[in-house]
Amino acid sequence: MSTIYLVRHGQASFGAASYDLLSAKGEQQAQAAGEFLNKTLKSSPLVVAGSMQRHQQTAQLALAQGFADVSIQTESSWNEFDHQHVFSQYEPRFNQPELLKQDVAQVANPRAYLAKIFDGAIERWIGEQYDHEYHETWLGFQSRVESALHGLCQQLDATQQRQAVVFSSGGVISVAVGKVLGLDAKQIFALNWSIANASISTLRWVDGRLQLLSFNEHHYLKAHDAELLTWI
Repeated sequence: MSTIYLVRHGQASFGAASYDLLSAKGEQQAQAAGEFLNKTLKSSPLVVAGSMQRHQQTAQLALAQGFADVSIQTESSWNEFDHQHVFSQYEPRFNQPELLKQDVAQVANPRAYLAKIFDGAIERWIGEQYDHEYHETWLGFQSRVESALHGLCQQLDATQQRQAVVFSSGGVISVAVGKVLGLDAKQIFALNWSIANASISTLRWVDGRLQLLSFNEHHYLKAHDAELLTWI
């Protein structure tokens, strides 16, 4: 029996030229997640991270809180889908992140505004009618994540490792949880919108089956500082 901790990256740099970089708050969130893992895990885990900068930064800052000697196994199969590309296919002007940031700054409810854009862009992406316009189709992304999860389970069996920590993104974690629960695409992305930065979802791998133990744990962030709880 093994336990898999799926950690979403800390807050990235929304609206900046490069989203793929932790904000100052994101760095604090990663450290808080690391402190929680240090208190929770009984031994050094197998650690896997996507190759994106926000995944690597989150992993490094978290591991520094108690598992600094553990090496990070980098696998691009745990990378997030290209959300900027998906957004821009829905609304071309969002190919420039600064324009989206300007729009968000002008509305009364930024989260609701982003949710509307997100829902429209994702509905177009998962519909398959426009697959030829995307670098990676929804089905391709789903298959990639499920294959990464399957490969990790095989590695846990081969090494007899009891604990694994994966640093990734909300879309990836949603697909992994959706796989366990048998959710469809719309249900999967309903989960995605609720996953907090630096939150942890937990799976158990036992007797060749995956079970969901917890989803979107973030109480340790609020206990550390209520201002650390973010979703974007």
